[in-house]
Amino acid sequence: MKILVTGAAGFLGRRLLTELLAGRTAVPAVTRVIAADLLPCPIDDPRVESRVGDITDAGYISAILDRDVRVIWHLAAVLSGQSEAEFDVGLRVNVDATRALLDRARSLDTPARFVFSSTIAALGAPLPDVVPEDQVLRPKSSYGAAKVIAETLVSEYARRGFVDGIACRVPTVAIRPGKPNSALSSFVSGIIREPLAGIDAVCPVPLDTRVWITSPRVATANLAHAATVPASALEDRRVVNLPGLCVTPAEMLDSLERLGGPAARQRVRVEIDAHTARIVGTWPGAFDVSRPLALGFHPEGDIDSIVRQFMAER
Repeated sequence: MKILVTGAAGFLGRRLLTELLAGRTAVPAVTRVIAADLLPCPIDDPRVESRVGDITDAGYISAILDRDVRVIWHLAAVLSGQSEAEFDVGLRVNVDATRALLDRARSLDTPARFVFSSTIAALGAPLPDVVPEDQVLRPKSSYGAAKVIAETLVSEYARRGFVDGIACRVPTVAIRPGKPNSALSSFVSGIIREPLAGIDAVCPVPLDTRVWITSPRVATANLAHAATVPASALEDRRVVNLPGLCVTPAEMLDSLERLGGPAARQRVRVEIDAHTARIVGTWPGAFDVSRPLALGFHPEGDIDSIVRQFMAER
């Protein structure tokens, strides 16, 4: 089976491809991968063809989507911080490129499963303590608004039979290795990652702020699983809130101290950034995940298991 992954050189893209190529998912055997990104895909496998380019370029979109592609994972995006700072760039990548990719997918020999990576920032505020599946969307960031538009496009193209679409609202992925990225939620990884490396870190939101997170392992497994959920099970509800864990920075720092020691915990200080705290404060802290679990998506563990996963992989 031939697949396309946009954002293939990114953190989740690399992990997803590694799992798919190793045959560790329920996705049928992958025989060919088109790995699309601004940078070459670092995975060394004869089945991977790296096609480098700009997803906002119509010619590039035509060049990455071969007619016999069966599954598309659309992970490429401008993240929340950059979307807020560069409004037009965010719309071009997160909305215009998504529509262009969906339009190109209409020409495929068979409608492809189109897995779109969305965000919990689509919800906005005000929100109940536990967000239901049918929650009204009131995004309070440019990133969230763009993803809502793209989710609607995926659902509409699926309704018309152009693609077999599913939009997955991915929780904040933690703990990410490497350097901080442009996401406003980057601190969620930073307050664990940096102290464990002996580096001071700042928490820019109140310690009792609830965040909805998922480990890289579970996020990858759920994005892979999204390709296998029968369309009949989705019915006309093509958007899924992926399972996660409700946790506060205070609880994360308690875990850091338990697993990394008091010295690691002391490397984190709280310095409230009003802009970050305002936007993150509109994001949901917990979801009713009965539907995604019934659809076979994987549940998340506890905060200690997430921190242990990072410590074992770093």
